[in-house]
Parts: sequence; structure tokens; C-alpha cells
Amino acid sequence: MTAPRIGLALGSGAARGWAHIGVLKALTAAGIDAAVVCGSSIGAVVGAAHAAGRLAELEAFARGLNWRGILGQLDLRPAGGGLFAGERISRSLIDLIGHAAIETLSLHYGAVATELGSGREVWLQEGDLAIAIRASMALPGVMAPVERDGQWLLDGGLVNPVPVSLCRALGAELVLAVNLNGGIAGRRRPQPVTAVLPAENGTDSRSLGALLRNGASTLLAQLLRQDRQQPGYFDVLVGSVNIMQDQITRTRLAGDPPDILVQPRLAHISVMEFNRAGEAIAAGEMAMQALLPALQQLLGDA
Repeated sequence: MTAPRIGLALGSGAARGWAHIGVLKALTAAGIDAAVVCGSSIGAVVGAAHAAGRLAELEAFARGLNWRGILGQLDLRPAGGGLFAGERISRSLIDLIGHAAIETLSLHYGAVATELGSGREVWLQEGDLAIAIRASMALPGVMAPVERDGQWLLDGGLVNPVPVSLCRALGAELVLAVNLNGGIAGRRRPQPVTAVLPAENGTDSRSLGALLRNGASTLLAQLLRQDRQQPGYFDVLVGSVNIMQDQITRTRLAGDPPDILVQPRLAHISVMEFNRAGEAIAAGEMAMQALLPALQQLLGDA
């Protein structure tokens, strides 16, 4: 008997997506290899790094991010269909992951996007990996949509936040899904904080807005800022999308359930806190380790 082909369905969830790295590390440490990797939004990014053999590089990038680094990736251009053009972050990610055609990756890979005109789910299974990543993470209102073959593509989490169906379509016989937003929708963070840059050259640390120098950066500071009375712009926008995605995820997982569902504890990490990669990775690793006996039993019974 041969072991079943394992597929990984990596879900959407913005900054919480670094937890996927921890899940993949736990699987690798246990000697469990997947044949298929699919993702929506941040899941498409981490899945691409894994399929390209560049997960360590992506982890180093994630762990090195601070608020200044996050701002450096944001190319403000609200006239382009999103608050940010998204070119800068996509270039950084593809430089880490590598320029490749999806067909040349060592694993079967697929990313989910949403066609703007029709709302149709689009599966990106071939062609330029950079376009697939960029399209799948084009969150409406935040990043500009991506044009591909005459279609304008948006974030895949709008239609298929945890792409179990794509995994099965690519030949996976046992699907492990990672849902980053389980139990998050409708919950308030207990202690929202103001984003702060670290002190440099012996100067005192100050609020993000006070340290940034030009008008565009000041606007970014206001968008990112949170306080105890009122949620920030991104918390409102992406939090609203999370509520929608949570409902869609419940429906889709009920209709096409995975064999193993991993739901790391991530409610304490906000959607834009990409600087908290260490915590997210640890949460993903812990959640996966807890389910390793169940996964190994399924593999043994197959």
C-alpha cells in the first residue's frame, strides 16, 4: 500500500498568515511531506515559498519585519483601485521565493483569486508565480487588483478562504487545512496598542506618526494607528472582510470538509501586525503538533 497524497490548504488571514510557516515546520520535523500545496491570500504566499523550497528565506524575512520595515513595503497609490499599488511587497516576496513558472515547482501548487467582474473563483495553476501570488493577496480597498488575460483579479479569500476544493482538484487524497480566522470574527482585541517605532541613534521612541517625515507617510501612520477607543482603518476594513470570510469558510468546510483542520490561536494578533511573526509561527507550530497524532493515525490507516 502507498501513502495517500497529502494536500495542504493554507487559508487567508493577513498578518496571521505567518502561522502557516509554523504549521509547515512542524510537518517537516515530523517527516510528513505534502504533494499538493494550495493557498488563498497570505496562504498563497507561504505555500509558494514552501513549494519553491524557500520557506527558510521567507521565515527570516518575516521574523525581521518591524513597523519601519512594514511601512517600507507600502507604496501608497489610492488612484489605482486600492490604497496601495502592491508592487513593492510583491517584488520583495518574489525576490525571496524566486522567479519561476508554477509548472516548474517541485510540488503541485495552486493559488485562488477572485474575478472582479463576475465574482467567479479563479484557480491559478500555471504561468508566472509572481502574478499568482500578487493576485491572490489583492485585498479589496487595500491593494490594487491585478490584470491577467483580460481579467481583473482580487484576493482569493473573498470566495474560497481555505481552498480544500482546489487541493482535491489537484489530486490530494488527504487534505490538511489551516484556518487562520477560526473564532476571530466578532471578537475585540483586549488591549489594542499604538504602533511604535524602536528608538534609533539614542533618541527616544515616539509614536509612528511623529517619526514619519512626509505627507504620505503621515497618512499611513494614521491608517495604521490604533487606540483604546476606536479601531484603526485596517482593523475595520480587514476585520469586516474576516467576518465575511469566516461565514464563507464555515459553509465551504461544511460542504467539503478536510481530513484534518488546524486552527491556531491567533485572536491576539491584529491583521496588520506583520511584525509579530515569531508569535504567529509559534502558534502555528503548536497547533500542528497537537494534531500530529491524529494525522499520523490517518496516514497509518490509509
